[in-house]
Amino acid sequence: MTSAQLRTLLLSFFILSVSVLTGCVETESDGLQMVDSSVERTPSASLQHNAERAVANRGAVGNDISESRRNAITNTVELVNQSVVGITVTETGRGGQIDPFLDLFLHPGWSREFTSLGSGFIISEDGLIVTNEHVIGRSPTSIKVTLHDGRSYDATVIGSDEYTDIALLQIQSERKFRPIEFGNSDDIIVGEWAIAVGNPFGLFQDGQPTVTVGVISALQRNFRPNPQDPRVYLNMIQTDAAINRGNSGGPLVNSNGEVIGVNTFIFTGGTSQGSVGLSFAIPSNRAIQIINQLAETGEVQLDYDPGMEVISINRRLAFQYRLPYMQGLLVVSVNTDGPAYEAGLLPGDIITRFGDELIYGQTHAMALLREYNEGDEMKLEIIRDQQLYETSMKLRKRVTE
Repeated sequence: MTSAQLRTLLLSFFILSVSVLTGCVETESDGLQMVDSSVERTPSASLQHNAERAVANRGAVGNDISESRRNAITNTVELVNQSVVGITVTETGRGGQIDPFLDLFLHPGWSREFTSLGSGFIISEDGLIVTNEHVIGRSPTSIKVTLHDGRSYDATVIGSDEYTDIALLQIQSERKFRPIEFGNSDDIIVGEWAIAVGNPFGLFQDGQPTVTVGVISALQRNFRPNPQDPRVYLNMIQTDAAINRGNSGGPLVNSNGEVIGVNTFIFTGGTSQGSVGLSFAIPSNRAIQIINQLAETGEVQLDYDPGMEVISINRRLAFQYRLPYMQGLLVVSVNTDGPAYEAGLLPGDIITRFGDELIYGQTHAMALLREYNEGDEMKLEIIRDQQLYETSMKLRKRVTE
């Protein structure tokens, strides 16, 4: 084979190789393009569908969460908020030294203004408000009530009762207000939700009332009177809903938005100034009895006459009658037309109990008598000639000719 023939053969082989390679690359390239195109088309549609489904799911979950946030408590708060008020009381009084040096030249104990804060709730469209008696004090010079929307009004005292710690106020305005409904405190269940609404530490001025939630911890808690304080708290509702300074007079409501108690005080056990989970409220049924009398006459009057006069047992009387303790009531006189005489009481008897309650003194007795109504039968325990007796007294009005 000549060199010319060899070159021709090599050239042909080269051309054939290039053609084969080129065809393979194009075919492979076409295949890759098809696969590539398939990858772009099918998954992109699937991802878009998944994204749309995820957005829809998030919306559904969001709606579920939003709905789950609304419950009996949030509904109750919306229902009662407009009926709760903050109360600011200004009172003028004397007490304490202002400056020891100035007191050398001026009268000690200058008259000063004191401001106290509390809570209350509206019970009628014309603006009657229930609160604690200790919130308004004995001689307030001005009372301001603030509603949930920030508007303030002057208020006047319709009546108050120091023994039961209940007061009734009247808003000075012609507008209509939204009243809150009372519930039946006799139907309270230990362990059910309890919601306290009020104005702790004066925070009401910065917005809507403060809400705290707990449960009914116990019922019928009695607190013995402080010798320096005539108030007597009987059958109180105990709750662990946090109540602090300024909550006094606000409502304790159930999950139906009904007032079941009037928040009144906390028990700290000497450990702090704030709530430790022991808060107490006056039962609504007892409050209603007092409120009705205050609305009618401005004061609490017994609708019956026990028909006797009594005085507190003091140290001298306890020694004279050889009593083992200095408590109870000495019967001074008895009306022959009254229930006490019909029950067998005589002057000189020592009354130690009304019902199941020990009597500590006359102020305590006055508070206990507010628990009874005309027609009730009251059991009494008395001491006569060093002997203990029991009797019962049918309460009624005095017979008059």
